[in-house]
Amino acid sequence: MKRGRKTNEANSSSSEETTEKESKRHKVTDEKTIVVRSPDWANLLQDIILQVFQYLPLLDRAHASQVCRSWNQVFHMPDLWRCFEFELNQPATSYLRATHPELIKQIIKRHSNHLQYVSFKVVDSSKESAEAACDILSQLVNCSLKTLGLISTARPSFMDLPKSHFISALTVVFVNSKSLSSLKIDDTPVDDPSLKVLVANNSDTLKLLKMSSCPHVSPAGILCVADQCHGLRELALNYHLLSDELLLALSSEKHVRLEHLRIDVVSENPGQTQFHTIQKSSWDAFIKHSPKVNLVMYFFLYEEEFDPFFRYEIPVTHLYFGRSVSKDVLGRVGMTCPRLVELVVCANGLRPLDEELIRIAERCKYLSAVGLGECEVSCSAFVEFVKMCGGRLSQLSIMEEVLIPDQKYSLEQIHWEVSKHLGRVWFPDMMPTW
Repeated sequence: MKRGRKTNEANSSSSEETTEKESKRHKVTDEKTIVVRSPDWANLLQDIILQVFQYLPLLDRAHASQVCRSWNQVFHMPDLWRCFEFELNQPATSYLRATHPELIKQIIKRHSNHLQYVSFKVVDSSKESAEAACDILSQLVNCSLKTLGLISTARPSFMDLPKSHFISALTVVFVNSKSLSSLKIDDTPVDDPSLKVLVANNSDTLKLLKMSSCPHVSPAGILCVADQCHGLRELALNYHLLSDELLLALSSEKHVRLEHLRIDVVSENPGQTQFHTIQKSSWDAFIKHSPKVNLVMYFFLYEEEFDPFFRYEIPVTHLYFGRSVSKDVLGRVGMTCPRLVELVVCANGLRPLDEELIRIAERCKYLSAVGLGECEVSCSAFVEFVKMCGGRLSQLSIMEEVLIPDQKYSLEQIHWEVSKHLGRVWFPDMMPTW
């Protein structure tokens, strides 16, 4: 019996070892199979390849199209060329790789009739890059663009070109598109006559117009757009183009309700820019016609230039101060901006803004986002401000050095107190987030 039991135990042990060895062998075999097996890139679904190609710059797309026949077919699919951004730069002035002009010409020759959403980004300050953008524009004679963007991330660029050269290239697009719905042109020599061409060919379709730093456009030019493009829903422009006549045109019965109006109030040199005043009656008519409009204003002024602003009620919803702003101006904001939703103050003097913040909390019942940079606010006043606004403050970005400890609260205590009133965990920021 003992001998038989030992034999059985030995057989059992041997069998377990064999099973274990076989399982290990299978694992090794499986692992080797996994390592050896490689994905069949050529047989990927074309829809997947198309999505990947849409994120690639033009030069990388061209290189990828040479991998196999399937990828080359995707490279020439019309869906790939409906939306495209031309990034232009010169190798001598930029660390970025320049796209070869011949490659761009080939793409335009084969796919210009597919292009619908196009933007040109000049990423250096060279005149050559801006000229290349104009050359491409002038070739878009067979396309029907819906969106056009001309963006210069480095100055100067488009403004260095001969005005006639730029206008003739832009006019080609305006005349041939017929269905342009969105136009964004920053720092360009576009002028009133070219806007008339835009209106004559795209008045029924234009819904968004964004023009920043276009010195050759007058208030009369932008008024022509508002008068004819009754479907315009979003408008962004410099303050010098804003007028009582423009607001009244946007308030007419035949015009749709504007959804977004952005105004840039910019001064490059202190004391050299005169700012006009918009009548309260014009703002009243505008807000009566478009009661839900977002009115966004960016101020880049020096302190002595704020006198024409915030003297009476203004329907601004989003307010950004990019330079130092005085206590007096912020006090007037609290009195004249009842629709205010967002307030960002990048800098202020050395005097605490306690009273001004409390006044804003009292008067601005829709305020839900606040950002404070180089300012000073006592911890007690800040806690009171948060307490008055309550949980509606969905965004509260305050630099730590803004908060001045006092007898009631230290910097350690204010974190808990503010979190309690917000209903969520809150900490001051170490760096600006706006």
